[in-house]
Amino acid sequence: FHESSSKAAFLDHCETLWMRSAAAWRDAGLTGLLNEIANSSAEVPKWLSVSSGCVLALLQRISSFHGSLFPHLTLSSEDMIAEFSQVLKWSDCAVRAFAWHPHTDKFAVALLDDSIKIYNPKSATAPTLKHRLQRSVAAVQWKPLCASALAVACQNCLLVWHVDPCSLSTRPSSGCAQVLSHPGHSPVTSIAWSPSGSFLVSASPMDTNMMVWDVAAESCVPLQRVGGGGVTFLSWSPDGSHVLASTPAALFRVWETRMWTCERWPCLKGRCQSGCWSPDGSRLLFTVQGETVIYALTFTDTPGPKAAAVVADLSETTFNTPGGDIVVGGEIQSLAWDPRGERLAVLLKGDPQARDRPAMIAVFKTRTSPIFELLPCGFVQGEPGTEPRLMQFHPNFQHGALLTVCWSNGRITHVPFYFLSAGMARHGLGGSPPQPRPEERPADYINQTLYTELTT
Repeated sequence: FHESSSKAAFLDHCETLWMRSAAAWRDAGLTGLLNEIANSSAEVPKWLSVSSGCVLALLQRISSFHGSLFPHLTLSSEDMIAEFSQVLKWSDCAVRAFAWHPHTDKFAVALLDDSIKIYNPKSATAPTLKHRLQRSVAAVQWKPLCASALAVACQNCLLVWHVDPCSLSTRPSSGCAQVLSHPGHSPVTSIAWSPSGSFLVSASPMDTNMMVWDVAAESCVPLQRVGGGGVTFLSWSPDGSHVLASTPAALFRVWETRMWTCERWPCLKGRCQSGCWSPDGSRLLFTVQGETVIYALTFTDTPGPKAAAVVADLSETTFNTPGGDIVVGGEIQSLAWDPRGERLAVLLKGDPQARDRPAMIAVFKTRTSPIFELLPCGFVQGEPGTEPRLMQFHPNFQHGALLTVCWSNGRITHVPFYFLSAGMARHGLGGSPPQPRPEERPADYINQTLYTELTT
């Protein structure tokens, strides 16, 4: 039973052609409009319905050719979101998106049924956000310097919820949500607020435009570059100076936000899968689909060519554990760098066909000054039969770094890493208190530096 046919069965056929055409344009862009006119031959001149059908056929032929160049264009919206999501196995994940508030201890969780719950330890109520357009939620993000605005990436639009933090309502009205949409800009797979909260950028693999939204004015400016076949993943640097924009093809762009110019970076084997920025915005870590290494790009004011350096290789390695040998390493799903720039979490996909290769999180100590260093320090693994799907660092943990992990069984846990910041006096090796589970730190890895930047 096809979605479009079921939708047609419930349409009010008393609507005028123009009302149906406007709805088709809103839902499916130009092809939807042409399809509506072509199928309304009794209400429009014959030449208009015939020409609409011809143009539609031409567009479909062009689209099939384009699809052979960019295979992702043949995927359904849900499959496309799953393909480019930072969440491991997004399609069946109980938690499809997660976001800590940048200034308080509340967080938003998008669930498999497309509802969003907001949890706040200081409130007994957990508001549930539902909206008829809130389908296939791919990402959520709170607006910086604001108590109540939450942006949601949906299948056909963006929603920006404005939820009063003092409200006791458990089901805010859908009138609290702004709807931001643009023809052809769907599904939305990634969003990012500027650190000042002034702008919101959004990406869709179907659209070569990256949209820069002025949410207050409900208007957007498309930033388009030829090549790549769309935009899949966005990350705005903490200092506001740059935006990483991945594409479905083997290239990504780094936009500078003062004049909105960009640098184009080709990848050798596949597309840029994930990326994260150092706290000062000077260094970008990124991974490439199908590869097991982490690359780094350094952005400085000095002119001259830049090159990406390999800073970590997470090829498969076997470790002996009390429960038997375990193979760690392989392809990388996502990266997360804590706000102090001292712990890097790497979500490894694992191999679902092999019991000894579960998905897990590798954790590194990092130092960015005076030189850049990566030092393996352990793994985060779930209960037997569960795997990590999504992770994010708390933005304001006072005692080191706090990693929130969303698991395949729907549980959310918080994993603390206690340490004194590099900016404070250190006591003992690395300033860290004893770890409660020493078996998670393989002895041969404790003092091995994977990467140290050479100084001149």
